[in-house]
Amino acid sequence: MRKLRARWSALATGIDAATPAGRDRTVDALRAFAILGVVLGHWLVTALTATDGRLSTTSPLAHMPWLAPVSWLFQTLAVFFLVGGHVAARGYAAARERQVSYGTWVRQRLGRLFRPVAAVLVLWAVVAGGMLVGGAELDTVRALVKLVLSPMWFLLVFAALTAATPLVARLNPLWPLAVVAGVDVWRFGLGGPEWIGWVNVAAGWLVPFTLGAAWSRGAFARRRPALLLLGAGTLATVALVLWGGYPASMVGVPGATVSNLNPPTLAAAAFGLAQCGLALLVREPLARAMRRPSAWAKVALVNLSAMTVFLWHQTAMMAVTALGLLLSADLPGLHTVPDSVDWIAARLLWLPVFAAALTVCWAAFRTYERGSRRPRREGTARIVVGSHRTTAPSEEITHA
Repeated sequence: MRKLRARWSALATGIDAATPAGRDRTVDALRAFAILGVVLGHWLVTALTATDGRLSTTSPLAHMPWLAPVSWLFQTLAVFFLVGGHVAARGYAAARERQVSYGTWVRQRLGRLFRPVAAVLVLWAVVAGGMLVGGAELDTVRALVKLVLSPMWFLLVFAALTAATPLVARLNPLWPLAVVAGVDVWRFGLGGPEWIGWVNVAAGWLVPFTLGAAWSRGAFARRRPALLLLGAGTLATVALVLWGGYPASMVGVPGATVSNLNPPTLAAAAFGLAQCGLALLVREPLARAMRRPSAWAKVALVNLSAMTVFLWHQTAMMAVTALGLLLSADLPGLHTVPDSVDWIAARLLWLPVFAAALTVCWAAFRTYERGSRRPRREGTARIVVGSHRTTAPSEEITHA
């Protein structure tokens, strides 16, 4: 144990030393928080139940609606889009200064997103085909594939907004927020068609994305704008839930007539404003925490494989669930209906097992996120932080 602590201390010190002095570590900390929030949220609010040899998906939120406020802790996508807008706007501005073409910049930005996606799609195409050939129920295969693919929707939206950075970077966030409000009034108040709600897939996530772009221009140098976002977003969210008829859950609930997330509603956009305000307010304490090499190294390592962690976390959960069927079809917190506090306690005990399975997936597929690398001398590692590169006696760290 002492040797492990010494090795970790040396690794953390090397990563800290190799990070450029001007690096804004709070950006990476917020990104890591957002990704881990999504992962933990999915593991806690998604359940696979086994009935007559078939697996189907459900949620504790469908059986215990009083848990809806828990979804407020783990629905962190607004923070991810906030950081994404900040990094994209800053990166594009830097690319223009270096006279890098738009095509080159956008290929570099999107390449890391889609390389690991290809690995997931290929593996699950093989798995799904093998299950069907082996006689698995179509409903079971459909449920599993949907769990894998459904979280990927945000990657398409994120990629589109990133590619559109030159057009939307200076857009006032109030404009997409007004579009979200208008769509909801038409959809819910005036009986408009359901399909019009999908306009908010772009408009809803443009709100935090453009807030991030404004952040890159120094719009939140003072605390007052962030406090305004937090206060106004919180009050608007509470009002919309209590008196506007919006669901209290900020994630989708199976069987619910309205979802705040698919597509995003005005309540989700207001909640995102509050989240962004809070994220911007905690920058100073985060910056102090990130000065500690150990804390910074953990954040850096999460960012190294952020997409791998996101893309494979559902597969890890399903692998544990499937292997559990070999022991019993009624393991508490794994195969049972999530309708009691006992289920919650049992599911919490399964989280370390899910994490161990995710570690296996990470070890197998992390290279797809990093891409090809040139050979390097033994005993050194290339550390890529933003657009800065150096070498250090530690593992390779890459930050998009």
